[in-house]
Amino acid sequence: MEMKKRIHLELRNRTPAAVQELVLDNCRSNNGKIEGLIAEFVNLEFLSLINVGLISVSNFPKLPKLKKLELSDNRIYGCLDMLAEKLPNLTHLNLSGNKLKDISTLEPLKKLECLKSLDLFNCEVTDLNGYRESVFKLLPQLTYLDGYDQEDREAPDSDAEVDGVDEEEDDEAIGDSTGSPGIAFDAAPCQDDCSDSEGVFPSCFWACRTHRSGNHREGEDEEDEEDEDSEEEEFEDEEDDDEDEDGEEDEDDLSAEEEEFRHDGEVDEDEDDDDDDEDEDEEEEESGKGEKRKRETDDEGEDD
Repeated sequence: MEMKKRIHLELRNRTPAAVQELVLDNCRSNNGKIEGLIAEFVNLEFLSLINVGLISVSNFPKLPKLKKLELSDNRIYGCLDMLAEKLPNLTHLNLSGNKLKDISTLEPLKKLECLKSLDLFNCEVTDLNGYRESVFKLLPQLTYLDGYDQEDREAPDSDAEVDGVDEEEDDEAIGDSTGSPGIAFDAAPCQDDCSDSEGVFPSCFWACRTHRSGNHREGEDEEDEEDEDSEEEEFEDEEDDDEDEDGEEDEDDLSAEEEEFRHDGEVDEDEDDDDDDEDEDEEEEESGKGEKRKRETDDEGEDD
C-alpha cells in the first residue's frame, strides 16, 4: 500500500492535529522518500516507518512534539542533518538494519539535545573497533546505545513502564472505591462471615481471597462429592430395580414351570385312571366268560 493512502486510512476521519501515534510499517515510500506526511501532525509523538524502503529523511516535515521515531529495516545511508532541524524534541531513535557504515555519519545527531536512546543493531558501523566508546563520546547526551548504557546496564522496557503506570493508576482507582488502596477485589461478598455490610473486604481481604480460592473450592468439591454419592445411590437403586425385575421374571418362570408340571401330572393321572378302567373291563369280561362256560357245563351235565 502506498504511504499516502495508508496515512489517509490511519486518520480515521480525524484531523492530523488530533493524531499522537502513527504507524506506517511496510507501506511503500515514494522513490525512497516520505510521502503524505505533512506538518499538520503538530501533536504527533510516536512515528513508525519500519521497512518502507526509505533512502533519505531529507523531506521530513517539522514535527515539534515527536519523541520516538522508528526507522529500522530501511536503506538509509546518511544525510541525518535534517532530523535535528525538524525533530528537535526526539528522545528515541531506532536506525537498526540500515546502511550506516561510519561513525562520522552519526555526527549530525549531536544536535539532538534530547536524544537519550539510539539503536543501531545490524548496521555495519557496529562492527568497528571501539564502536560503543566512540558513539558515547560523540553523543554525550546519549544514555542508552543498543539497549544498554555505558556500564552495560539494560534499558528499562518503555512499554513495561507505561503498563506499570497504568496498573498503578488502576490500583489507586480501586483503592479509592474500596477503602483498601492498591487492592483489586471481587465485589461479590464472601460466603464466609468475614465481609462487611457493603460486601467489601477490608483488612481480611486476602483471607477472603483465600476463602474464594480455597474454601469455596472445597465447598464445590463437597457438592461434587454429594452429586457423586447421589449418582451412586441412583445407580444402586437401578441395580436393585433390575434385580427385582429379574426375580419377578424368575418367579414367573417358576410359576409357569410348576403349572406345566401340574398339568403334566394331571394328564398322567388321567391316563393311569384310563388304564385301570380298561383293566377292570377286561377282568369283568373274563369273569363273564368264565361264568358263561360254567353255566354251559352245568347244562350239559343235566342233559346227561
